[in-house]
Amino acid sequence: MNTSDLWEKVVDNIKSSITPEAYSLWISPLKPLNFENNIFTLEVPNIYFSQWIVNNHQKNIETILSNSHGQPVTLEMKTQQDISSIIKIVGDTPEHIDNNAPIIQKDQINPKYIFSGFIVGASNRFAHGCAEVVAKNPGKQFNPLFMYSGVGLGKTHLLHAIGNYIKQTTPNLKTLYATCEKFVTDYIESIRFDNAASVKRKYRDLDCLLIDDIQFLVGKEASQEEFFHMFNTLSTSKKQIVIVSDRPPKELEGIEERLISRFEWGIIADIQPPDLETRIAILHKKAEEERLYVPDDVILYIATQVKSNIRQLEGSLLKVTAFSLFTGTALTVDSAQRILRDVIKSDGSAHITIENIQKVVADDFNIDMRDMKSKRRTDAIAFPRQIAMYLSRTLTDEFSTNAIGNAFGGRDHSTVMHACNKIKEKMDSDPYFNSKINQIIKKIRSIE
Repeated sequence: MNTSDLWEKVVDNIKSSITPEAYSLWISPLKPLNFENNIFTLEVPNIYFSQWIVNNHQKNIETILSNSHGQPVTLEMKTQQDISSIIKIVGDTPEHIDNNAPIIQKDQINPKYIFSGFIVGASNRFAHGCAEVVAKNPGKQFNPLFMYSGVGLGKTHLLHAIGNYIKQTTPNLKTLYATCEKFVTDYIESIRFDNAASVKRKYRDLDCLLIDDIQFLVGKEASQEEFFHMFNTLSTSKKQIVIVSDRPPKELEGIEERLISRFEWGIIADIQPPDLETRIAILHKKAEEERLYVPDDVILYIATQVKSNIRQLEGSLLKVTAFSLFTGTALTVDSAQRILRDVIKSDGSAHITIENIQKVVADDFNIDMRDMKSKRRTDAIAFPRQIAMYLSRTLTDEFSTNAIGNAFGGRDHSTVMHACNKIKEKMDSDPYFNSKINQIIKKIRSIE
C-alpha cells in the first residue's frame, strides 16, 4: 500500500470521529510525504499542528497505519515552516515589515523586487506594462516614465524591478536607484565641500536613473535647479529616466513649472488600490513565499478588510500568522478579527451590516429578503442563506456566530458553522463559485 492510500485510511477514520470544524482546521492541512522503513512522514504547517497531533491523534494514527500495513509503523512529522523567521515580526507594525531585505549593491537597487514578484491586476496593469517596456528598451520609449500612487501600492517595487531587469539583460548600462532625498543630500554635500563635479559625475554619467519620492524636491529651489540640468543632460543623451511620486506632476506645488513640464514629456502612469481578486492573489503569493499555512477563509477575510495599502495587507497576513504561532492558537477568521481589530479600523473600511449582506445575496439569487430568516429549506433558499451566513462571519468583525444565527431567524451556532464550512469547501474546489463570491463581496462593499 502506497503513502497516499495509507493516509486515506487514516483520514477516513479520523473524519468520522471528530467535528467537521476540527477536521477542516487541523487535519485537512496535513500532507503525507513518504513511507519508508516503516516510518510514515507527515508534513504539518507548523510546530503547533505537530503538538496537537501528538496530544490528540498520534497513537490512533500509528495504530491505523500499522493495521493497514501489517507491521508496526512510527509516525514522524516534518514542519513546513520555520517559526523563528515569523515570530520575530510579532509586535512590528505592518508599515515596517516590508523593509527587511538588505540593499547590498552600489547602485542601491534592491534584488528583492523583480517583475515576477509583482502581482498584476486592473489597478496597476498600465503602470506595470509601462515599466516593462522601459526595462526592455531603456531610453527608447516612455522617457521619462513618471509613476505615482499612494503609500504602499507598489510603485517603488516597479522602480527596483526596472533596475534589476536592466542589470540582468544589459549589465553594461550604468543604472542607479536613488531617493530624491539622497539626491538633495548629495547636492548639499557638494556645495558644502566645494565639489560640484561629484554630483555631476554621479548623476549625469548614467544610462538609467531611477529616482524615488520626487515630491521631496518641493520648496528646494537650488536642488531643483541642479535636477533640471541633470534631467536635460540625460534626456538629451537619450538616457532613461524613471520618476516616482506620491502625486501626479500637476499637483507638485512648489516645484518649478519647467520641471513639471519635463516630467510630462514622456508618459504618466498611476497605480490605484488593488481590487479584491488582486488582494487575494497578493496574499496567496506572500503566503507561498514565506511558506505559511493560512486557511483560504482567513485570506479572504484579510483581503476584504484591508484594502488601501499592499504593505499593510501583507503585514496583516504576517501579523496574524505570527500571533497564531507565538500563542499556539488556531488561525481562524475569529482569531484574525481579534488580532487585526486596530489595523482594520485604521484602514478605514466601510461598515458592513448583516442586513446589507442579506439584501445583496437575496438580490443576486432573486429570492425574497424574508427568506433569509424563514424556515424554508429548499436548495434555492438554503444555499443563498448559507452564503449570506458565511459572508456575515467573514466580512464583519463584531458579530459572534450566535449573533449571526439570531439575525437569520434564530439559528444556532452549529447551523452557522455548518453553513460556513459548506461554502468554504465549495470555494476551495470551484474557482467559478469563488469568483461569484468575490463579485458579491464587491456589491456589498459598494453600498454607501
